[in-house]
Amino acid sequence: MTNIADIRRDYKLKSFDEKDAAANPFDQFDSWWQEAITSDIDEVNAMTLGTVNAAGNVSTRIVLLKGYTREGFVFFTNYHSSKGSAIAAHPQVSLLFFWKELERQVRIEGIAGKISSEESDAYFKSRPEGSKIGAWASPQSSIIESRAILEKNVVKYTDAFKDSDIPRPDHWGGYIVKPNAIEFWQGRSSRLHDRIRYQKENSDWMRERLAP
Repeated sequence: MTNIADIRRDYKLKSFDEKDAAANPFDQFDSWWQEAITSDIDEVNAMTLGTVNAAGNVSTRIVLLKGYTREGFVFFTNYHSSKGSAIAAHPQVSLLFFWKELERQVRIEGIAGKISSEESDAYFKSRPEGSKIGAWASPQSSIIESRAILEKNVVKYTDAFKDSDIPRPDHWGGYIVKPNAIEFWQGRSSRLHDRIRYQKENSDWMRERLAP
């Protein structure tokens, strides 16, 4: 059996220096994002979302990035889910992209808030029919007796909307994470990684190197 402590990889693919970093973190993210989507990365938009609930317990899970602008990063979910409840209690969240094929991470800290109903409606209309029905059928994060509950709900809502467009449920929509810190991590040899962090001070972004 492999000793877990012996599992390691030496990162040698790229480097990341201050002189190569954009002045604005959104420009830097866009540069890395464009490189990531043209690389052989499965589900390049998968990101880890970290939240803190009302009891102070920390949770993480994978969600999918569905858009970004200079304002922030957007994902969609059930507002009544555990992450939705946590965001309502503590809107401070973190996001993490790990693109191992590029030996890179992007760490984001910021404040999450709901996007407009119009923006959520527009995205919901673009979803496959099965995903639309799923938003109605799943009481996300709630305890259910069996999968049969979901299957029954799918039949129920498929029948209910068979002669009409499927509307967006009021309990489902988008959040935007408006960052106050973004860190770009490039793996380097011997664990001496490159870390460039942008911190927002008032309306300006300050750039600094962190020790690995």
